[in-house]
Amino acid sequence: MSVDSSTKEPPAEPGANQDEPKYGGYTRFELELEFVQSLGNPQYLNHLATRKFLTDARFVAYLKYLLYWARPPYLKYLTYPGPTLKHLQLLQEEKFRENIISPELVHLLIAEGMKAGVEWHQETETKP
Repeated sequence: MSVDSSTKEPPAEPGANQDEPKYGGYTRFELELEFVQSLGNPQYLNHLATRKFLTDARFVAYLKYLLYWARPPYLKYLTYPGPTLKHLQLLQEEKFRENIISPELVHLLIAEGMKAGVEWHQETETKP
């Protein structure tokens, strides 16, 4: 990562620290939000695996650090918290990091995500 996330503290919420340094014009909060949301895409997880990021101990430590997104107040900023947090949690497991290189697992996760989306819409249509 080009952003220094070696600090154990999550970034400040937007607007909380006007003096926060920018990286390419973006705050650490914005960059980490963008990255953590990309983890909701199974094809991106496969890309990370093929590029050997998921076997790099520093990257695995970064994934562990990103678990703060599962807690308030950060949780409210996730557009698709379900798949994002599910995949972030799965990435904590070495076996999943090894297996996500498989196209079959990628397709399974895509299918599960599509099914969950359809079921959610069906549930919301039946509610008064």
